Order: sequence, then C-alpha cells, then structure tokens
Amino acid sequence: MKLNNNVTEFILLGLTQDPFRKKIVFVTFLLFYLGTLLGNLLIITTIKTSRALGSPMYFFLFYLSLSDTCFSTSIAPRTLVDALSEKTTISFSECIIQVFTFHFFGCLEIFILILMAVDRYVAICKPLHYMTIMSRRVCSVLVALAWVGSCVHSLAQIFLALRLPFCGPNEIDHYFCDLEPLLKLACADTYVTNLLLVSNSGAICTVSFVVLMFSYVIILHSLRNHSAEGRRKALSTCISHITVVILFFGPCIFIYTRPATTFPMDKMIAVFYTIGTPLLNPLIYTLRNAEVKNAMKKLWSKKLVSDDRR
Repeated sequence: MKLNNNVTEFILLGLTQDPFRKKIVFVTFLLFYLGTLLGNLLIITTIKTSRALGSPMYFFLFYLSLSDTCFSTSIAPRTLVDALSEKTTISFSECIIQVFTFHFFGCLEIFILILMAVDRYVAICKPLHYMTIMSRRVCSVLVALAWVGSCVHSLAQIFLALRLPFCGPNEIDHYFCDLEPLLKLACADTYVTNLLLVSNSGAICTVSFVVLMFSYVIILHSLRNHSAEGRRKALSTCISHITVVILFFGPCIFIYTRPATTFPMDKMIAVFYTIGTPLLNPLIYTLRNAEVKNAMKKLWSKKLVSDDRR
C-alpha cells in the first residue's frame, strides 16, 4: 500500500519558543556539549596513547566514550543552531537520519555498558581465567557484535518511521526527531507501531537494565571472598559503572516504555540523557579511577615537555 506522504519537512518546536529562554538553552547546550567533547575525547586520546591502559576494561571504555561523543553530536549541534534561528525546520530525510544516528549510538552505549559489566564479572569472579576469556580477539568480536546489534535496532526504528503516513500536521513538539513525537503527527492509527516501539526500544532499555543490575548484584556478592584491598578496588570500579547505568537507563526507561502517552516533563528528561549523561560519564570514570587520572597526568606532562623543547 502506497503511503500518502505530503509532508517534506517538519518544524521542531524545541524546548521553548521564548527568545530569552532560547538563549539560555543555547548557552546550556553549548557548555554541556563542549564539556562532553573535551571529556570524552580526552579519555579516547589517553587510552589510545597510554600503554598502562591496555586492559579490556579500558578497551570498552574507549568505545563508551566514542559512543557518548557521537550520541551527543547527533543531537546537540542541531539544537544549538535551532536555538539561534527563528525558522527551525528540518527536512524529512534529515529527520530520519537523526532518528537513525540517535538510536544507533544510544543502543551502542547500552551494549558497551553490558560488555563492561561482563568484563567486571569475569575479572572479579574468574580472575585466573580473565586474560584467556577476555582476550583482545574476544573483546573485538564483542564490540563488533555491539555495532551490528545497534545497526539492526536503528534500522528497525527507521522501518517503523517510514511506514508512517504524514499528510498534514508537521510540528514536532520536541527539540529533536524521534519516533515517539513523530507518531503523534501520523495520519493513521499508530497503536501497532506503539506496541512495536515498546517491544523494540522499551524492551532493550528495560531488559538491559535488569541484566546489568543483576550482574552487579552477583559481582558484589562475590566480593565477600576477596581481601579488603581487593574489595575496595573492585567496589570502586563497580560503583562507577552502576552510577552510569542508573543515570542513563532511568530516563530511557521512563520515556520508551510508555510511548502512547507524553508528559510535559518528557523533553526535560530527554535533555538529561542526551547531553547530561554523556558529560557525566567521563567525570565519573576519571574522578573515581586512579589509573586513568595517572595516565592523563603523564599524557599532559609529555605534552608540556614537547612544548618546552620547541
């Protein structure tokens, strides 16, 4: 059946239409986005250049920072431009691309967090077999599967979006394109699409969160058999991971497990996981990780020495 798509572009209503508040949105997003880029690119550079950070945990942290950077970039630059523009239109194609990139890198972050939990489980519960189980080859294959799984998820979102007929209203009550606000503009019954959205995004968020929290319960339970120093170190790492998991999954579960209804607070909650969490992740992992901080100090020292020689 051919869809009757008369809409070629959408109008993003953003977080506010008030000119003064739009300036506040611009400054806030700019500071958060620059902080996200600085923090995550610093972690990426440090892990790539430091021999001391060659363990699987930092291999996965590299990809978490990469996904955070791309995830935030899929939203923030467009929002910054719209905050300074009177006309905030986005073409149908650009909207679909944003849906794809947003879900791709968001889903990639979920899978990387799961891989980091697996890594901590093996390191704490199977220490003698850690390097065998979590070899560089195995880690590379797991990351590749995460990329493939994210692509499959995003393509499913695109398939759902392209099936929707748009023939009239084109004002998206949001600051970026997502399937949920698009459903409200469709000229058709979206009940089935809503169910598919819950079974896709909602299920991924909820199941992943339950799996992650269950894995950390097992990890924390197993720590009773370790020495006091081992418990302290493992607990510090696990608390960092658990904090990231709660900050990211809490808002996502709230948004994607009930797509048939929307609340005024939805956009503000979306702000938290689109630009808030990517900024907090590098802070959480650096402030609570002595190895990363030491590697960053060495990297900075080398840069200063190099500059002095010039």
